[in-house]
Amino acid sequence: MLELILVALASAMAGFVDAVVGGGGLILIPALFSAYPGAAPAPLFGTNKAAAVWGTGWACVQYFRRVQLSVRALLPAVACAAVASFVGAGLVTRVDPTALRQALPLILVLLLVYTLLRKDLGRTHAPRWSGGIQASAAGVIGAVVGLYDGFFGPGTGSFFVFAFVRVLGYDFLHASAAAKLLNASTNVAAIVRFGLAGQVWWEIALVLAVANVAGSLLGTRLALRHGAGFVRAMFVLVVSALILKTGYDAYLR
Repeated sequence: MLELILVALASAMAGFVDAVVGGGGLILIPALFSAYPGAAPAPLFGTNKAAAVWGTGWACVQYFRRVQLSVRALLPAVACAAVASFVGAGLVTRVDPTALRQALPLILVLLLVYTLLRKDLGRTHAPRWSGGIQASAAGVIGAVVGLYDGFFGPGTGSFFVFAFVRVLGYDFLHASAAAKLLNASTNVAAIVRFGLAGQVWWEIALVLAVANVAGSLLGTRLALRHGAGFVRAMFVLVVSALILKTGYDAYLR
């Protein structure tokens, strides 16, 4: 029971972070591994997805009530992200992620440095393209990050946000809203894959989902109230934490 209470608290914190900028897996996944040290990785990843999808879905609905985005331009990206995530989840037990684990903190450092050097990055919403070009670019983002999410996962929301800011010209608030839609689709696809393989602890996931939605509610309200500047600051904070965590996992553990 104590283990469940602790991971539920972690799930609430993860929901808050995910709602603002993504990266909640940085909190919940280590908590699951710590609470259940004898478990295989696959059911822990599956349970994390089954909990996180509810907070992400709730945040997505709230963002789209307040932030104007072209759903038509994002639908191809949603489909690409879902399919790629389904494929990626199937690779979890077949491919050794060691190389990706070692490369991830280096990639995150580059992403953080670029963001800090570009003081104006993501402060103004000025989409570079429209129509089919925007939809195609969003589809590529969805496929690449979706594959990563299904296979590995840490920092997926942050990768989505950065890609929409840097490639499509969104501000951080609009990018976060778009990221929620794609992240929800990747989570659903991964849950289907993990569920079919019997790699989800549904009873635990239900408790974690309730806590995740509670955290998501608070995070969404703060992001919508304070806008792109707040989301950018949270992005820098989360990516910095991701660098420390993934760097430790890859090189020091």
